[in-house]
Amino acid sequence: MKLVSWNVNGIRAVVRKGALKAYLDNFEPDVVCLQETKARPEDLPDEVLNPSGYYGIWHSALRKGYSGVAILTRKKPIRVQEGFGIERFDVEGRAVMAEYDDFILFSVYFPNGQRDDERLQYKLDFYQAFFDYCEDLRKSGKPVVICGDYNTAHKPIDLSRPKENEGESGFLPIERAWMDRLVEMGYVDTFRLFNTKPEEYTWWSMQTRARERNVGWRIDYFFATSDFIPRLKNAFIHQDAYGSDHCPVGIELHPVAKT
Repeated sequence: MKLVSWNVNGIRAVVRKGALKAYLDNFEPDVVCLQETKARPEDLPDEVLNPSGYYGIWHSALRKGYSGVAILTRKKPIRVQEGFGIERFDVEGRAVMAEYDDFILFSVYFPNGQRDDERLQYKLDFYQAFFDYCEDLRKSGKPVVICGDYNTAHKPIDLSRPKENEGESGFLPIERAWMDRLVEMGYVDTFRLFNTKPEEYTWWSMQTRARERNVGWRIDYFFATSDFIPRLKNAFIHQDAYGSDHCPVGIELHPVAKT
């Protein structure tokens, strides 16, 4: 089973370029979590909402052309949910959940804190509220998997120029401390279980042609609770998949043992 997360920076653009269909056809993921779709479901054709072979779950912002998340899944979940029950955050369309028999999956577009101090505080408040909610879900006994654009690089290895960006949102100590806190809470950065190399990035600035020089940041993650780790077979970053300023990231799972 292959699970993928991709901030598409506009679902219409990535569909128009043929990038999403090409990726689905070539890699054949079982689940694709999308962020920053920037579209309301009612404004999209069915072939985008539910691509051939997939069931789509979409959550959009009230503000048109902003934020938005989705999950495209071959296996229909036993339960889905848009948002996590706090209007202040749910109106921005930042989280969608799919519950399967053996785990709970979230596609999340965490806020960007670069605009001003108020927006940075909103980002930190979102982290707190969302992971409080996830802690309650963990009591169900199912592993929780949270993928998406976290808008924070955790360690110096996760961006090409850490010193120059110490004072920038996305690499502030207070943001990175939240990532440390996730680890302390028992969430695991799945990619780093399999790859500890530098220059493994998932986002590049479009303004400076940074992707051509691989001057990037790793801000897209699959974090999972530690009880999910035995299911993991591999984790990857597909830097050769184009169509957005982000690239897809993902995990591959061992099959569930039949009883």
